[in-house]
Amino acid sequence: MGQRYSKNILRKLRNDIPVDFVIADVLKQPNKISEGYFRFLCPNCGEFNTAVNPKTNLGRCFSCEKNFNPIDMVMSVKTYSFTQAVEYLMTVARLN
Repeated sequence: MGQRYSKNILRKLRNDIPVDFVIADVLKQPNKISEGYFRFLCPNCGEFNTAVNPKTNLGRCFSCEKNFNPIDMVMSVKTYSFTQAVEYLMTVARLN
């Protein structure tokens, strides 16, 4: 059986680590500010037709219609499993 994480830990990883910080500073993904929006290179389709909503802490690609929270972003960029992505972000956030 796989590793289990508390709801509180998963909530912190999804909501308390800014997704734009994960994209730009942790994963070093190509990004830019355009028309007042933080935009990033989508790891799924390779388009810059993206934006980050700080209220929901989600990145969105309007080309492939994928939403990314910090865990999803790590999974997509690093091709990690859910468990690997959680462990990686826990290290980044110093939660372990």
